[in-house]
Amino acid sequence: MLIPRWCLWALTLSLAEWVSAVDYLADIKPILIEHCVSCHGADHPKSDLRLDTAAGARTGGRHGPAITAGPAEASLLWQVITGTHAELPAMPYKKPALSPSEREQIRLWLAAGAPAPENELPSRKIHWSFVPPKRPAVPVRDDSSHPIDAFIRQHLDKEGLTASPEADRVTLLRRVSLDLTGLPPSPADVDQFTADSRPDAYERAVDRLLASPHYGERWGRVWLDLARYADSNGYSIDAPRSIWPWRDWVIQALNSDQPFDRFVIEQLAGDLLAPADSPDDTHLRQRLATGFHRNTQINEEGGIDPEQFRIEAVLDRVNTTGTALLGLTIGCAQCHDHKFDPISQREYFQLYAFFNTQDDVTLEAASAADRAARTAVERATQPVQQELDARGKALEPRFAEWEAALTPAQRDALPLEVRNVLGLRPEQRNDAQRKVALRGYFQTDAEYRAIEQRLQKVRSGAPKIPTTLALKERTEPRASVVFIKGDFTRPGDPVQPGTPAVLPPLPVADRPANRLDLAQWLMDPQNPLTARVLVNRVWQQYFGKGLVETENDFGTQGSPPSHPALLDWLACEFMEPTVSAGPAWSLKSLHRLIVTSATYRQSSRVRPETQEKDANNRWLSRQNRLRLDAELVRDVALVASGTFNPRIGGPGVFPPQPDGVMNLGQSRRSWTVSTGGDQYRRGMYTFFWRATPHPALAVFDAPDGFSTCTRRLRSNTPLQALTLLNDAAFVELARQLAERIQREAPEADRLDYAVRLCLARRPTAQERERLRTLWQEESREVGDAAAWMTVARVLLNLDETITRE
Repeated sequence: MLIPRWCLWALTLSLAEWVSAVDYLADIKPILIEHCVSCHGADHPKSDLRLDTAAGARTGGRHGPAITAGPAEASLLWQVITGTHAELPAMPYKKPALSPSEREQIRLWLAAGAPAPENELPSRKIHWSFVPPKRPAVPVRDDSSHPIDAFIRQHLDKEGLTASPEADRVTLLRRVSLDLTGLPPSPADVDQFTADSRPDAYERAVDRLLASPHYGERWGRVWLDLARYADSNGYSIDAPRSIWPWRDWVIQALNSDQPFDRFVIEQLAGDLLAPADSPDDTHLRQRLATGFHRNTQINEEGGIDPEQFRIEAVLDRVNTTGTALLGLTIGCAQCHDHKFDPISQREYFQLYAFFNTQDDVTLEAASAADRAARTAVERATQPVQQELDARGKALEPRFAEWEAALTPAQRDALPLEVRNVLGLRPEQRNDAQRKVALRGYFQTDAEYRAIEQRLQKVRSGAPKIPTTLALKERTEPRASVVFIKGDFTRPGDPVQPGTPAVLPPLPVADRPANRLDLAQWLMDPQNPLTARVLVNRVWQQYFGKGLVETENDFGTQGSPPSHPALLDWLACEFMEPTVSAGPAWSLKSLHRLIVTSATYRQSSRVRPETQEKDANNRWLSRQNRLRLDAELVRDVALVASGTFNPRIGGPGVFPPQPDGVMNLGQSRRSWTVSTGGDQYRRGMYTFFWRATPHPALAVFDAPDGFSTCTRRLRSNTPLQALTLLNDAAFVELARQLAERIQREAPEADRLDYAVRLCLARRPTAQERERLRTLWQEESREVGDAAAWMTVARVLLNLDETITRE
């Protein structure tokens, strides 16, 4: 059958248009770079297949050429991106599929013979997180003036979803109180808020909570997780350490809203900041801030190689810095080049070199008042000390006479160390031994003893100044090398301090870089990761997961952001605010921005339509219910029972815990229960032993303190209910709650008051009736007081009590 010439002409024109419509460099290569090159590039290509050039695709890998002449459906590339290959899984592997338009462009290109330039150069995919964020335009919408809501609702529209209504006012106040301070609102707080009809009543409540000193405790605990904070050294001996002054520094810095860039710089390199730039006690506090990287473990076992464990601590500092601030799995490059991210082993040890040039030191955490008090005591001791020295000099000439006159009984009455010295001939004694013998003689003189007692009394007035662990830069830096396969016993090529090439260069060229340079580089607005990582972690605390769900991995194997434009807008707004009135890098402004959004204020109730379209709530068409962190579970019970001690800071405390816990480690430790108000301090002040953590913290998923924790688990186990019901500490709090109910509420209002203390809201009619029945049955059997304690135990064990709605 002959085809008319005009048909051939039309077919030729159509094919020419078809081919010209798809340009390899402009249309196809960007798709391959975006979706394929991270696994099939020049570095460790999967299945030996490279897709960074068309020639590499034609050559193929272990499964043959990726591009085959003929129809698109014959090419392996088409089969794997459409999931039609008989054996190979759909690609990209375990990541979102190509969009229909992207697949169509590749089909047209393959059908046209996959034309590409012969001189094509390989290209490397630049992962989105390595590109500095640029502030996107806020979507203009009629239904929202808040930037966060504009971004979220734009996505909801695309997914065919609608936002949930705002939570009721009681739920909203309890939610934001727990999120900002870690403490529930009192009934008086709830009444005041629900009665406030001003249009900005909620914003006023937010400002009050941000100004609370308990804000620093709540968000300080999040930072302590990143810093792997604990009150003991770890390893098998797990000896106690004093580092709580650094913990208090974190709380105070957050309460004062210290700009986050300065907050990080002081913790990484406070000892390198010039004292001339730091008036008063500031430089001391900056040195104290370096305790961030002294939270590493310390091995005190006998027979160890100290250098090995010093190096282990330095490696931990590198890995923690990478995870906590860059959101990268940098530790994977310790033994070899990173398998997925563009970080070489050499670059890992260039980072190591920054942390290999300091010594671990113990620092006195003395305030100006402490130092003034100590100076005053020292002045007061001088005349008494001079009097004591004068009396000793007067007695010294008679020492030989006294020694010669000693009877056996008098010798036996002397301290052992004195007897040992007197057993030597005078010419055999060294200076230290002679001082021991003289002191033994002076102690037999009543006048000398009286003066010494006065001296001790004056000295007892000196303040007890705590110590903390810190870092100090060495005057002579250590040489750093690459460890072959990560083994410190196999030194390789020398390295100088440096940063990964995939990130902006370190702006230091005329001298060796130090930790201060690294800290400033990390907080430079041009660094594409730090601000994104931080705002993502803050978002995670409010919604249960971040905009990037893999909050500890912003690399190529991490999850892509659910709302990339919102993530970049938040990062830019954090570094350079345009909407909030706060300064740059203000955490409080970031918190206020998020919690005042309608997205945050949504109800957490699951609606059938959202459950069907978005079961995991990825698009945030509602809030998420979140079980409270381990420390907050106890804090809520403390507040409800009326026993809460609001004191902030200070050494760790020892609330009740089950017997035998301290026998579980290799070294048995004592646990003397704190008395008075210390027994009712916040959970974050509970002394945390790495080897034997408090069971009530461990059972509710508190981090172990061995490594940085970027997101806590939220398990749901029978042990948690049993702890709330039967643990001695919670039984005691239930007793205190029962007494408070009876003491503070009229008999007719006690059930409502009990529920309000634990849940903030009033009970429903059904709940009230069930509690009344329980109380009546218990009261008949064990009496009123015990019945109220049963009610209190039930309320403290409710899921709603330990959940943030």
